[in-house]
Amino acid sequence: MAGSGLSERERAGCRDLLELLHTGELLALTDTVTNRLVHPESRQEAIHAILVYSQNVEELLRRRKVCREIIFKYLASQGIAVPPSSEKHLLIERVRQLWSGQLTAQAPGPGHRAPAQNHGNGQKSPQDDIGGLGGEFCQWYFELLNSQHPLGVKSEETWGPQHFWEDAKLKFCYNTLEKNVEQYVGADMVSLRLLSLVKEECLLFNPNLHSSGLKCAMSPHGLVLVAVAGTVHRDNTCLGVFEQIFGLISCPMRNNTWKIKLVNLKIVGRNALEPGMQIEKPSIKYESNQLREFYDGNELTVFEPQKF
Repeated sequence: MAGSGLSERERAGCRDLLELLHTGELLALTDTVTNRLVHPESRQEAIHAILVYSQNVEELLRRRKVCREIIFKYLASQGIAVPPSSEKHLLIERVRQLWSGQLTAQAPGPGHRAPAQNHGNGQKSPQDDIGGLGGEFCQWYFELLNSQHPLGVKSEETWGPQHFWEDAKLKFCYNTLEKNVEQYVGADMVSLRLLSLVKEECLLFNPNLHSSGLKCAMSPHGLVLVAVAGTVHRDNTCLGVFEQIFGLISCPMRNNTWKIKLVNLKIVGRNALEPGMQIEKPSIKYESNQLREFYDGNELTVFEPQKF
């Protein structure tokens, strides 16, 4: 009997995933799964036939028509972060873990509010839990930025200058064959330059949000410094590594809402990396107290970080 191998949770998940396919792809998949025995007249009929004639999740997800990019988009829509370069079999395993309850889907934040709005459920101040704030901020920031990629799953939240202070500053250093430095001032300019990296240059940022890749500190003036390292990707290629330092200041008009005051972004291409560097999990080499020393309270800038 067809379809007996899928649980209700798997059927619901497969239905959401199949909705990401174009109609032509969906009909072609129906022909393959049903051996051309069913001729649906709508998308919903096609999805129903695919679910009925699929024996199990693996069989369906391994179909050629269910490409790696579709599974990646589905996971992103469920709030499950995976490296953009992940192979298809690894993405399938993450889907299985999600549908079996081993992973928890994360709903996107409401409206256009900045991250860390309900940090610690109101029980802890940012000073008590800077690390948690930094991790929450990075997850919000990179998911929102990566969603601006032409092939990315669109976020319910809008990227734009509203997430930056009016006098925000960006220092962007990149080293491929030679070292280049760009600097921008103003919420509009900073926001547009960061957006262009993903939307026009088609880069994707994969941060290492574990303890080795994320360091946070607070300056005496209340500026929260967040340093994160990770890898940079285009299509299925890892281009190199990045290190990014954010300076966040709390918005006095909105409780537990933070806006970006400064950004220091450094990208190093594969061909410019130092010998022996671990590209799989880039890490921040300095401690939180050293991060605090990079801050200059008068200029409100971050000094050049140490080498990776």
